[in-house]
Amino acid sequence: MPRLKDCPLPISISPFLLHLLNSISPFFISHLPSLPLFLYSKGLTMPFLFAALFHLLWHAHQVTASSPVNSTHRSQQAYSHSLLANGVARTPPMGWNSWNHFHCDIDEKTIKSTDDCWAEGERDNVGNLRAKASTFPSGIKALADYVHSKGLKLGIYADAGKRTCSNKMPGSLGHEYQDAKNFAEWGVDYLKYDNCYNDGSKPQTRYAAMSRALRNAGRLILFSLCEWGQEDPAKWASSYGHSWRTTGDINDTWASIWALMKAPLLIGCDVRSASKETLTILGNKEVIDVNQDSLGVQGRKIRSNGGLEVWAGPLSGKRVVVVFWNRSQARAIISVKWREIGLSPSTLVAVRDLWKHSFVSMNKRYRMGAYVAGHACKMYIMIPVRG
Repeated sequence: MPRLKDCPLPISISPFLLHLLNSISPFFISHLPSLPLFLYSKGLTMPFLFAALFHLLWHAHQVTASSPVNSTHRSQQAYSHSLLANGVARTPPMGWNSWNHFHCDIDEKTIKSTDDCWAEGERDNVGNLRAKASTFPSGIKALADYVHSKGLKLGIYADAGKRTCSNKMPGSLGHEYQDAKNFAEWGVDYLKYDNCYNDGSKPQTRYAAMSRALRNAGRLILFSLCEWGQEDPAKWASSYGHSWRTTGDINDTWASIWALMKAPLLIGCDVRSASKETLTILGNKEVIDVNQDSLGVQGRKIRSNGGLEVWAGPLSGKRVVVVFWNRSQARAIISVKWREIGLSPSTLVAVRDLWKHSFVSMNKRYRMGAYVAGHACKMYIMIPVRG
């Protein structure tokens, strides 16, 4: 696949982003010189930088297969079910995040989706968070109205502790219901919830408090847990929210793998200066469609041998997505047998290369293989023609 060099993307694993060209092509690209960089319509595809993953602007075309509730968390099942079943994130969220490129250097003129540093350093006299007057003079409600008028959704950042990770604005510890109510009244659609300065509290306790608050806020808000993977959130986060990050920040660009794994796809760069090559990668509709497939089943690693890996997963319409991933230095052949990916050996298959946008074969049976350059991958969809 092509390499995405200038646009890192933040990401978290949900139960793993653009119909981009579908939506941004007529809008974002045609207005690129004059528009603020937040204007991403439906989503994206790409490498991802696991950093502050969120202040997401994502299209009204909501979307993440509900995560199964871990059987060891029976006591939480009732309310977690309500949160996961609220109609939000039926497929992975897609959008753009301000943190990776801008950090705290944000204002409403430049950015229409925010991460840390959007609020004043202290709450008002009744305990409410306040948008920073010098950078967001119109307030978050006006910002949300503007974003919604563009067919987008607005994400915001908060923290489970006393202060946010930048230590420049208050956290939500002890103010969960108050903050959730304000977010809902402002029209926020997505909450990235960090975990700094939490006084040593277990993240399960802090995230449970905000999860309950969001359920009672009066608005559907996607809840993204930013716990960095230190407490193995994959084992418990489905009891509280819609998505969660699994590691600290990374810089590797694994677009094909994240799409196959049904991860949230969030852009993290200044899209105003992104190269044509980057926009082409981000706008690969065929790869995005894998991520957004209605079946909602996450792909997985099928086989690994000496750095040569096969990843695969089922798609709607009895199709199968396959990624050949060469993690070694040298060019090598990687192959897969039909039985390894859930197909009958005699099934006649049409094979489509999702990065070249062309069919490799219309009549493959039993197995297929391909040369893959070192540290590269190839991504295919297997389409059964006859069983």
